[in-house]
Amino acid sequence: MLVMSVILLQSLGCFSAMHPLQCVLQAQRCLRWGPLTSVSWLLLRTCRAHSGVRSSAGPSPERRQEDGVWKDFSSRLATGPTFQHFLRSASVPQEKPSTPDVEDPPPYLTVDDLLGRQRKVYLETYGCQMNVNDTEIAWSILQKSGYLRTSNLQEADVVLLVTCSIREKAEQTIWNRLHQLKSLKSKRLRSRVPLRIGILGCMAERLKEEILNREKTVDILAGPDAYRDLPRLLAVAESGQQAANVLLSMDETYADVLPVQMSPSATSAFVSIMRGCDNMCSYCIVPFTRGRERSRPVASILEEVRKLSEQGLKEVTLLGQNVNSFRDTSEVQFNNAVSTNLSRGFSTNYKAKQGGLRFAYLLDQVSRIDPEMRIRFTSPHPKDFPDEVLQLIHERDNICKQIHLPAQSGSSRVLEAMRRGYSREAYVELIHHIRESIPGVSLSSDFIAGFCGETEEDHLQTVSLLQEVQYNMGFLFAYSMRQKTRAYHRLKDDIPEEVKLRRLEELITVFREEATKANKTFVGCTQLVLVEGLSKRSATDLYGRNDGNLKVIFPDVAMEDVTNPGLRVQAQPGDYVLVKITSASSQTLKGHVLCRTTLKDSAAYC
Repeated sequence: MLVMSVILLQSLGCFSAMHPLQCVLQAQRCLRWGPLTSVSWLLLRTCRAHSGVRSSAGPSPERRQEDGVWKDFSSRLATGPTFQHFLRSASVPQEKPSTPDVEDPPPYLTVDDLLGRQRKVYLETYGCQMNVNDTEIAWSILQKSGYLRTSNLQEADVVLLVTCSIREKAEQTIWNRLHQLKSLKSKRLRSRVPLRIGILGCMAERLKEEILNREKTVDILAGPDAYRDLPRLLAVAESGQQAANVLLSMDETYADVLPVQMSPSATSAFVSIMRGCDNMCSYCIVPFTRGRERSRPVASILEEVRKLSEQGLKEVTLLGQNVNSFRDTSEVQFNNAVSTNLSRGFSTNYKAKQGGLRFAYLLDQVSRIDPEMRIRFTSPHPKDFPDEVLQLIHERDNICKQIHLPAQSGSSRVLEAMRRGYSREAYVELIHHIRESIPGVSLSSDFIAGFCGETEEDHLQTVSLLQEVQYNMGFLFAYSMRQKTRAYHRLKDDIPEEVKLRRLEELITVFREEATKANKTFVGCTQLVLVEGLSKRSATDLYGRNDGNLKVIFPDVAMEDVTNPGLRVQAQPGDYVLVKITSASSQTLKGHVLCRTTLKDSAAYC
């Protein structure tokens, strides 16, 4: 309210040449922003100050005439209706039947137009964990507008694809899927409401109107920052028009939207803590599809984690495109804090940021909510691992001792072309520092094969980095140039496709060999495993994940319950069990179960 009044005064300062009546009318136009309390006196006082300079010789005839008009207007204004009479929020609330929670409609739509009217929505998710979380956010918004969820494509009235744009192959998957949906749409019975198809997420943001022009079967587009607009977009589509909102936001974090879990029986959940990325690596499309970095307020994150704990979930993964650069600036008292140091030997592509509550603070607060809830985070950047983060991971039993550390290449020359902000030597030094700070830590990484200008020697340096570090998990891909990126404008995609694929196969082979060696160190050890469910390959086995996020397979047999001595139980999803590892591969551990336990009690065994 105070801010609006200040804006009002600033606006009125431009009206010095206006007649007082014009001044008030202009102020009325300004007040269309929304409700303000008792501003009539402010308007009158300000207008008088701008109505002219008093003369010592007495008022002129024109001045007396103006004063007469002014007094008449003042008396009528004082006895007439105030602005509150015209404000919707000042009206007396009336009892209304229970209706879905919808936003105020634009002038060309009614509230009823925004209602889902129990139309069924079918959602498909492609790509990263952020897209999984985006799907839950989109569904939360649609559910509040009166839509229903279906897992049966044939009965859907609305089909929404949450898309990925990180590589060409990901987009081609969507084009192929749209071709299939086109057939489904054309065969729709006339007795049913028309099938509406929407593209959500990064592909919508990157290609924009190209999708609508190329594939007429698409009815709506919504970028990652436009999910709140889904009810309106669908309402517009009902009139037979295509609708799109691909505006990126500087502040949208969906902090007030509680995601709806896709699986009621899930034991874990993703919690988005920030969106966007400022790193501007030369190969990466994310800053152009997800926008600039902005972080959720800490309080909203903690509230979401508490609710997940109350629901019985046992694991939360904090999500962000650059998750450990988290910086909550919503608390004014922390905005003058000094910036956190980067990892030694690392730099940024942007000016150092000051103030805010940083990732170490958030991680500390989240880990205190429920000692029996595991905490993970992804995807981080190697530059944002100060000692306070590493120390916290080491000290807290419920923060998983697993770090994803994307390298992308083992060649300093290629890393410079990628604008990663570090050399191979700085990255390896960080690996050693992490392993010294967190004994037994599991490491994973990302690698790109065949980036612009990559020589055979550069490729061999990446091979040697895989051999030197021995990651437990890895995500390896051939380079796919994306429009808008720095590489697209400044570099040449000069590595033949067959060479990219050959180098990728070589990296995968070496990774598997080294990961197998690393994972075999678990053989003979006891691991704490969070049970997720039945193994997909055997109805007599269960599976879960250890602290390092490796999949662990073990027989579904009765076991002792540590918290209830003498009681034999069968493990259920969400249980912690101790498993003694008997064999290992590059991707999986196998063993036999010892007992059911708790995260706290497991420390005595592991």
